[in-house]
Amino acid sequence: MSEKIKYEIEFPIQASEKLLFQYISSPSGLSEWFADNVNYRGEVFIFIWDGAEESAKLLSKKNNEKIRFKWLEDDQSNSYFEFRIQFDDITKDVSLIVTDFAEEDEMEESKMLWTNQISDLKKILGSS
Repeated sequence: MSEKIKYEIEFPIQASEKLLFQYISSPSGLSEWFADNVNYRGEVFIFIWDGAEESAKLLSKKNNEKIRFKWLEDDQSNSYFEFRIQFDDITKDVSLIVTDFAEEDEMEESKMLWTNQISDLKKILGSS
């Protein structure tokens, strides 16, 4: 298995940080755009897509700012995925920064998947 490479993608979002944080950190919010259903047991989030389950451990969470998960099935210790909200005090712009890891030959596919997922999130938020 080749080494995974860390990457970040920034998505401008027209929503308040507080509202956006609900959609990236709560099982009910995540189930509206990220997975078909999301359950939560302790520090473990169970994401369900087409009947298949994948579990991720909550590594860190800072209210209205960021949340970081690690897939339990991923044995590579340094990889995780994170949603971070960035707010510009001057322009009042809000961005969602997604950090993830992918193998080099899967990088473009992985970025496209995030772009599609965040597009769904933007539709739910009424953001263009």
